Amino acid sequence: MPGTARLAVVGTSGYAFTYLQRARDLHEEGCAEFVGACDIREPSANALALLPPGTRVHSDIEAMMRAARPDVVVVVTPPHAHRSIAAAVLRANGDLLVETPPVLDLDGYDELAALIAESGRICQTGFQSFGSAALPLLAQAIASGELGEVVGVGAAGAWVRTDAYYARNPWAGRRWLDGQAVVDGALTNPFSHAVATALLVAGMAERDPSDITLELFGTRDLEADDTACLRLRFDAGPEIVVAASLCAEQDHEPYVVVHGTEGRAKFWYKTHRLEINDEHVPVAPPTDLLRNLLEHRDDPSTPLLAPLSATRAFASVVQAVRDAPEPAPIPDGWIRTVGDGPGRHPVVRGIGEEVAVAAERLALFSEIGVPWAGPGRWWRRVHRVPVTP
Repeated sequence: MPGTARLAVVGTSGYAFTYLQRARDLHEEGCAEFVGACDIREPSANALALLPPGTRVHSDIEAMMRAARPDVVVVVTPPHAHRSIAAAVLRANGDLLVETPPVLDLDGYDELAALIAESGRICQTGFQSFGSAALPLLAQAIASGELGEVVGVGAAGAWVRTDAYYARNPWAGRRWLDGQAVVDGALTNPFSHAVATALLVAGMAERDPSDITLELFGTRDLEADDTACLRLRFDAGPEIVVAASLCAEQDHEPYVVVHGTEGRAKFWYKTHRLEINDEHVPVAPPTDLLRNLLEHRDDPSTPLLAPLSATRAFASVVQAVRDAPEPAPIPDGWIRTVGDGPGRHPVVRGIGEEVAVAAERLALFSEIGVPWAGPGRWWRRVHRVPVTP
């Protein structure tokens, strides 16, 4: 089709493999021309099989930009590589979809935002929940006063993560690697969507928090937290509390809950279920963010659903977690080990219920009486983020 965008993907393994599949599907549909890939490692045979005939894999992003001349680049690399690769794409006049977390501090956010403004290019982020058709329905309910005044937004998530999860790559469970920030904690990677979605629903996504309070805990000998609670406050607007753990008995479906003076709403962002005042609301299928980017390129009146601008407050959260003290250990008496070998995983007693209580009460673990989060077992830090004039 005329004007079909030339598309490339940076990364070929792990989650990046799914983008190779989507790029090939778009290529076959005639919605894009899949022209290149990039990876510092040798791609697998399965990854290579997804490339159209004649499509090369490059080991350097700048070489790929010169040789393949892509219009749109998807960046699906380890988090600490996002900023530099995204900047290289923008400097080469490419539009961009960068996976989560898009950047790891406000300096990274400001650099990419400046490049977007200077180049006029487009930057979509990989927060898939932002493509949910539930969000406009929820926004309408809030704007119409159906919930009354929104006083707070909570989010909760509890999953199982085994030893194999942390052994899958060198940066898993790390805050730093070879001098670079990684920040692979519960709030900043696995449950980054819970944090970012809560900020978006609250209308605070583009604002600087005035206070960030963190309670970070760990059950393993890792740099990063695997159980955490976060409170965000702003100079005006609802407060946000997110509680999350990777040490549950079983996976719980994560959600965002909106607390209003006249009602409440609950949004399960992975399955796009929505309840408003305890009534199920039918929701259309979600919009794929890569397709949305391509459609926005063709017709700017089509809104970009997950722009970088909607992740500023989230970048503040990642920076605060990066700069926080090490997670406090949860005492052994509250942990039991399930399984063995690569399937081994710790279970924190009652954590599935405790993250839910924190989201419902808009309270930190220490405030809801979690025994191991009491005095001497937790740290709490208020992080003041300078407000941009």
